[in-house]
Amino acid sequence: MIELHYYPGNASMAPHIVLHELGVPFEKRLVDRTRNAHKSAEYLKLNPNGLIPVLVDGELVLYECAAISLHLADKHPAAGLAPALGSPERAHYYKWMVWLTNTLQAMLIHYFYPDRLVDEGNADGAAQVQAHAQAQVGRMLDQLEAQFAQHGGPWLLGTAYSAADAHAFMLCRWTRGFQGAASAPARERPLLGAYLQRMLARPAVQRVIADEGLSAPLV
Repeated sequence: MIELHYYPGNASMAPHIVLHELGVPFEKRLVDRTRNAHKSAEYLKLNPNGLIPVLVDGELVLYECAAISLHLADKHPAAGLAPALGSPERAHYYKWMVWLTNTLQAMLIHYFYPDRLVDEGNADGAAQVQAHAQAQVGRMLDQLEAQFAQHGGPWLLGTAYSAADAHAFMLCRWTRGFQGAASAPARERPLLGAYLQRMLARPAVQRVIADEGLSAPLV
């Protein structure tokens, strides 16, 4: 049985959506961040970085949310969550999966945890880091908006839904609390806003929202 070690609304949300899109049986294992369960000795045996999520698939123990989604999509090719191997579409799928996790998600982490980049107690420095990170994320959201404008399709890759959409949705959702002049939330961009509503209408996304007990605002 597949196990997904998760916490509501965290980076586990994307592979959680992928699992429901695949329709495969799995069990959820809550990693209670409020009790620092992700830093426990038991959890660190699964992920020495102390980060969420972890997927346990038989003998395979896998961390990094993009790696988990890539594995799941490849293990269940009939679900069509990844373009054909060797195709140009597959190359762009890889590009977006890497960009989402290495560029957008990484900058969002700087936004949420700016104190990690400054000396302890440097509140002004942390505020500056957060403001600059929000502005950088704003430009990245503009890049996503331009992607939809360019191809005119309903999903990140164009006409075909893929595992990359689960990651794009999750990260756009993380911007829902943006305020001020640095950047607006993803939902306020016309094409991204419509995209997020399409994602919210998907049964797999609705299942995850219910499973994780998420409340409004959802995006």
